[in-house]
Amino acid sequence: MAPLTKEEITTAMQQLGAFKAPGPDGFHGIFYKENWSAISKEIFQEIQLFFNSGFGANALKYDYTASVECLPFPHKPQYNGGIIKNPELNFGLRAWSAFGNAKVEHRVSNGNKFIVAHSRNESHDSISQKIYLNKDKLYTFSAWVQVSEGKIPVKAAFKTISGFKHAGAVIAESNCWSMIKGGLTVDESGPAELYFESKNTSVEIWVDSISLQPFTTEEWRSHHEQSIEEKHKRKVRIHVMDKQDKPVANATISIVQKKLSFPFGSATNKNILTNAAYQNWFTSRFTVTTFEDEMKWYTTEPSQGREDYSAADAMLNFARQHGISVRGHNVLWDDPKYQPSWVPSLSASQLSKAVANRIMSIMKRYKGQVIGWDVVNENLHFSFFESKLGSQASANAYKTAKYMDPSTTLFLNEYNTIEDSRDWATSPTAYAKKVRYIQSLGGGNLGIGLESHFNVPDLPYMRSAIDTLGALGLPMWLTEVDVQSGPNQKAMYLEQVLREAHAHPKINGIVMWTAWKLEGCYRMCLTDNNFRNLPTGDVVDKLLKEWGGGRQELSGMTSPNGTLEASLFHGDYQVTVTQPGANNSYVVQSLEVAPAETSPHRFILHDVALEALLFHGDYRVTVTQPGANSEYVKALRWLQ
Repeated sequence: MAPLTKEEITTAMQQLGAFKAPGPDGFHGIFYKENWSAISKEIFQEIQLFFNSGFGANALKYDYTASVECLPFPHKPQYNGGIIKNPELNFGLRAWSAFGNAKVEHRVSNGNKFIVAHSRNESHDSISQKIYLNKDKLYTFSAWVQVSEGKIPVKAAFKTISGFKHAGAVIAESNCWSMIKGGLTVDESGPAELYFESKNTSVEIWVDSISLQPFTTEEWRSHHEQSIEEKHKRKVRIHVMDKQDKPVANATISIVQKKLSFPFGSATNKNILTNAAYQNWFTSRFTVTTFEDEMKWYTTEPSQGREDYSAADAMLNFARQHGISVRGHNVLWDDPKYQPSWVPSLSASQLSKAVANRIMSIMKRYKGQVIGWDVVNENLHFSFFESKLGSQASANAYKTAKYMDPSTTLFLNEYNTIEDSRDWATSPTAYAKKVRYIQSLGGGNLGIGLESHFNVPDLPYMRSAIDTLGALGLPMWLTEVDVQSGPNQKAMYLEQVLREAHAHPKINGIVMWTAWKLEGCYRMCLTDNNFRNLPTGDVVDKLLKEWGGGRQELSGMTSPNGTLEASLFHGDYQVTVTQPGANNSYVVQSLEVAPAETSPHRFILHDVALEALLFHGDYRVTVTQPGANSEYVKALRWLQ
């Protein structure tokens, strides 16, 4: 069935009497009342799709909440279920059926109603609901699941006209409810079928509080704007006065952000040390970097006992000179392919000593000089050290790392957690389980590293996966962002990924895996070999300008009461005030716009006063008159 027009939907809703005021549960209760028989189920579905897409109202806000806890009762369905019919199973099995050969049953426990799939013979035998999916929509999905025994992975999936789409997964438990949060897009509009699957066919799958909410592309972008305003920006009021403390109207104010506040950068390699063009291109854009290979074990200790940190030392010194922060990557790598050549032949006791020496050597050398450590790289996909030293090997590495550098965040670092919903090994809940395991054995000060090697981004899944990991309350970075796709799509996909990550309230920084090499980058370059931007580099420059980098100038004139208001990204600014009709401008350096709450104060600068939101404390203000050869330093005068 094709989507209905607005007029057709309006007529059907009038048949239902749905234009009366909704109850506390929205329109769901109304739709199931006496007029249900007046329309078909397909039209009912289209009514819900239309209403939940923002009918008669502003765009629906996105719900970033998620849970990694196993709870006695499920939460209410997000968005009141969205386009899912009977989402809380309050109306028995209405709109639900069996998928495959499962038996389906409606149950009640402690007042909670839910649906159960039992007598399962195949992994996909479960419950099902038929829906209609539109290729122009982005869908966010959630459900709460439980299994009859054990701790079993359960996945939510959709059978569509062009194939199967996985929306999300969770490690479900018995006697408590776990949340699946995921998302999807489809390649073709048409009918689809939601179902659940688990490879363990001996368990019953219990499901409750199901939700599937569609968003338009415009609504999805509006979520970015809303989140950026809340996460990265702050409203600032500047008040200009003359020396008699009277407002100065029509004064011109120029505001330039000196440095991007949000950590955004790219990997580098030792080529940057000897290439001035590379240096200039890189340092004019980025505030953080990761060394591609120069800190890795196989680089710093190519033969046992012969350490060489010269390249890493030089690169760290270069970064320091240019005010660029460095992520420590990596201390250990759990992939057997990327060990120093002498490591695999070591006995268990020899390897244990070598690992301890590696951790102590690199972390002692660079303690206090990096902003984070990738301690055991990719230890959800691989288990080299566990296979040699036992199941607690990675956890012990984090314990040792915490002892060596207790004040720096210690990251896990994995791929496919936000890139691919089909990868069970690194699903958000599997990642969260690993974090808690390390914490339970004494590992602390942990952070979440998401490598982010994309092919075609699934933005709803990416966002929901970050939501789930965000529930852990730990620092979270995208650490190795790149895109592998056709040249005409690579820049577009890169922009989508970067916008999604930057806007997400739980992401603290982004590093792209785009270190330049003459023979070509790992999967994606930002420039050609003459450091002229490729389309991907143009995307980076465009976003830097939007996000407050690139020294973009904002300007305006004060109102009759001498004020100018602006919404500014957090960071340090240079503010220039020019009086109307005057030739002299006054420059204020290091004006900080911070996310914390502060109180407004005013300070006097020679003949002009500038009011801004600053932290309490002592400041040094330098005023330079245009054309003057000397600087004038004025002490701050607080006006309460």
